[in-house]
Amino acid sequence: MTDNHSSKPVGIKEIAKALGISIGTVDRALHNRGGVNARTQAKVLKMAEKLNYKPNLAARNLKLNRRVRIAVHLPNEVASFFDSLRDGIRAAAASVPGVRLDLDFRSYPRLGEGDVESMERDLKAGYDGLLITPGNPTKVEPVIREFTAAGTAVVCVASDAPRSGRLTSVCVDAAVSGGIAAELLGKVVRAEGAVASITGDLSTYDHGEKFRGFAGTLATVAPHLTLLPVVETHEKTTDAYKATLDLLKRRHRPQGLYISTANSLPVFQALREQSLLGKIEIVTTDLFSELALLLDAGKIFATIYQRPFAQGKIAFETIIQHLVNGTAPETSTRLAPHIILRSNLPLFPSKLERGSDF
Repeated sequence: MTDNHSSKPVGIKEIAKALGISIGTVDRALHNRGGVNARTQAKVLKMAEKLNYKPNLAARNLKLNRRVRIAVHLPNEVASFFDSLRDGIRAAAASVPGVRLDLDFRSYPRLGEGDVESMERDLKAGYDGLLITPGNPTKVEPVIREFTAAGTAVVCVASDAPRSGRLTSVCVDAAVSGGIAAELLGKVVRAEGAVASITGDLSTYDHGEKFRGFAGTLATVAPHLTLLPVVETHEKTTDAYKATLDLLKRRHRPQGLYISTANSLPVFQALREQSLLGKIEIVTTDLFSELALLLDAGKIFATIYQRPFAQGKIAFETIIQHLVNGTAPETSTRLAPHIILRSNLPLFPSKLERGSDF
């Protein structure tokens, strides 16, 4: 252990090693960034004093004067979600002091369609950091590994590619979201019957985790309900509309629906055309003006809000702290989803416009 008389400068790595905790925890405790309980912070500060830790101000000033280049690769669809996520990134970028920042946004059609090609075009661009929402992890992971091998820090936001070597991920806990939806439907659909889940693409990590959480919780808390085969819409409006019509025209149609993607408008259209909107219990995802009207009218029971603005803001803050300060983040950050019902809808007026969702 280093003592007060050592000539070798002590950094956060030595403090973390001495206490047996992560570098990220030490960094947050030293800079009072939150997320650390008072007891742990006291231990960190005591150890820092014991080891004669002194911040390297010269190195910090050098970092603050450097140019940082970050590329952001996000889908165009579903706009109600990803436009808000972009706004969170922009808001965080606007508040970064003393850094010459180049922030470039790239777009591709939808989740899992065009993401690989979009990233491959930036492989030789020499970016310091990359923010992405990965579609199919199997297809995206090799490209992420190429970026990380070249020294680019990659942060996944709103979904994940956990075996890709990415720096970290920032998401709402998808399995918990699915479990909440199952528990809500189990309470409002009291009679024996069937329910169904309408998702984007199960090959996407986020969607797969939501369905896993939904199926597992439904079997536990609502054994009176049968889960029909999952409906995948691939985030396409026409596919979502046609698949929902097919589901509703079955002889034994579902009594409840969990729409685990923000691409819910074509589902509502199909329900309305079959005069079933308000007759089938629905738990959906996120919040925008059209959905809020249906929620307020009692046509939808609840929506699970994924906080896209917060996800974007935290993801950018994480990558910039890593690039500028050398902060090592935790393996992943999982945010708690918000449950929005008709009764608490007035508490979320800002969600109907793109803006803060903290």
